[in-house]
Formats: sequence, C-alpha cells, structure tokens
Amino acid sequence: MTIEEMKKKKTEKGYTNEMLSKLSGVPLGTVQKIMSGETTAPRKLTIDALSKVLGDGLVDYTKVTYPESGMVSETAVAYSAEGGKKRYTIDDYYAIPDDRRVELIDGVIYDMGAPSLTHQRILGDLFVLFRECASKHNMPCEVYLSPCDVRLDKDNYTMVQPDLLVICGEYDENGIRYEGAPEMVVEILSPSSRSKDMVLKLYKYQNAGVKEYWIIDSKHRTVYVHEFMDEDYAPKQYDFDAEIPVGISGGKCSIDFSKVRA
Repeated sequence: MTIEEMKKKKTEKGYTNEMLSKLSGVPLGTVQKIMSGETTAPRKLTIDALSKVLGDGLVDYTKVTYPESGMVSETAVAYSAEGGKKRYTIDDYYAIPDDRRVELIDGVIYDMGAPSLTHQRILGDLFVLFRECASKHNMPCEVYLSPCDVRLDKDNYTMVQPDLLVICGEYDENGIRYEGAPEMVVEILSPSSRSKDMVLKLYKYQNAGVKEYWIIDSKHRTVYVHEFMDEDYAPKQYDFDAEIPVGISGGKCSIDFSKVRA
C-alpha cells in the first residue's frame, strides 16, 4: 500500500493519527510525519504495520488451521465470506467446537484465542467492583463476564462475547444468551483485538443501542469511556488511578480503578 493509498484509507475509515498509532503500534510522531508528507520513505515494517490496520486483513475461514488450545495467548483471526463465498450465520457459530472462543460480527467469524493472565486479573477485579457498586446503590442491574453470548442486533449474523456486560431491567435470566444491546459493555484490549474493540465494536455497540462502553488499555494504563446516551458526547479518558463514574447509574456509582490489579 502506498502512502497516498494509506491517506485515502485513513480518511475513508475516519481514523485520527492517534487512533492509527494505537491500532498499529507505530509511534504517533512517525504516523504524523508520514501523513503530513514530512516522511516520504518510511521503513517497510512501518508501512506493513499501517497497511495491516488500514486494509481489510481478512482470512478465508475454510483455509484456517486452529492453534493448539490451553496456552495463555491472545491471537485473533477473522474468517470472512469474501469472494462470493458464504456469509456466516449463528448456525455456523454454534457449529464451531466449544473449546474455540469466537465471535460472529456481520457474517464474519473472529477467533479470539485465550486471554492473558493480566486480562483475566483485570476482568475479575472489575466484575467484583461492578457487582458491589450495583448492590450498594440498589441498581436493578446484573453484571456478567465472558464467555456470555450476546445476540447484539437480534439478527442471524452477529453474536458477540463482551468481556463484561451490565444488563438492567427485565430479561430472560435462564436464557442461553442475551438478546439485544446491554446497557453497558466493557472490553479489555489485547494486541490482536485492539482494532476490533476500538473501531468495529465501538461502531456496533453504539448503533445497537448500548448506552455506555468502556475500553480498557492495560498497556497504556488508560480507560476510554464512551457514553452513547448523549448524542453530542466526546470520549473521556482516565488513567488507572482514577475514580471513574458509571454513566448509566445517573451519578450514583463509580469505579475506583486503583483497586484493579493491572
């Protein structure tokens, strides 16, 4: 991909330089120099990293060999129905062996792999803190952690497994999955899920009706908070020592992130 092609793709996808840097791992200063034209001959590794984020990066599902399970790793592969091939459905999703964690998003199946120990430690602490918060303030909500199937769009082409979700009001507590958009979703980034969580899922959750979305970046010790309830919202950013308000609680509840073992 040429620099001009990358600039065009960046505009089409609506990426900022900062977002492109975070998704690709390329330093922000380098991205800025390339996009401004100051750097005209970046290294091949830099071009490859940016092209991977700006391109489709989809793999044919039928030609993928799964890695061995049981290891602490964070790999993700997208299985696409490109080239006139099949668009995958919930039936295909449920046909995949239970020991393979996957998500189905708009007919594409993503292999999520096993989470890291850091990921699980953060998730466990957040689950406890959110449960305590909901109980203390008598919120009519329940907190769940992955793996938990969410049929986000109530269609046949999307089934996600958020790291943590908060459901309020009435729902089928004995169902095999949750139907529709939870009130709140939390995702913990891994190196391979960064693009999916920060771009694709951000779009999906907002359009499905999720009210609040937290993205946890343990590498940069940052929490990105998106409160979709306000149409004119601006994403908020907190560090890991902050007391972070929970928007769906109406100001009643907050999470002391210094208690999260990252």
